[in-house]
Amino acid sequence: MTSTTGSPRPSSLDPEIAARLKRSADGLVPAIAQQYDTGEVLMLGWMDDEALHRTLTTGRCTYWSRSRREYWVKGDTSGHFQWVKSVALDCDADTLLVKVDQVGAACHTGARTCFDADVLLKDADLKDADLKDADLKDADRKGADLRGAGPEDAEAAGSGAPGSGQ
Repeated sequence: MTSTTGSPRPSSLDPEIAARLKRSADGLVPAIAQQYDTGEVLMLGWMDDEALHRTLTTGRCTYWSRSRREYWVKGDTSGHFQWVKSVALDCDADTLLVKVDQVGAACHTGARTCFDADVLLKDADLKDADLKDADLKDADRKGADLRGAGPEDAEAAGSGAPGSGQ
């Protein structure tokens, strides 16, 4: 996602916002919909400049359908509305996070979220891996503790010498 050119479709999006967006080659930005009060990730949709403008000004999520090549407002046909609470641009300006109050299912399958059907890895599956990686995590933690320390501090911390905290 490196394109910064405008959306191929006409838009009323604030030019200052439009100038900040990094879009795909087809003028789109991924938009993650998240339940505002629980943090639950609901779905991923695509927005061009006009869809973002409509989302920001109507308080309802508007997406661009890549297959139908048209705008769609979440809930217009299903009744499963997304009421916008906030919209944020990520640090790279190439992804939107839309915090919503989801009414009903977010997924077109009727599920609450699009990410429940095909879980590839669960926290419980990580239990053994966590134990195996304990030494690596400990090393990462020590490295984080040393960031910003002077060379003599890092040398003393790694030496195990009395007074070094080891």
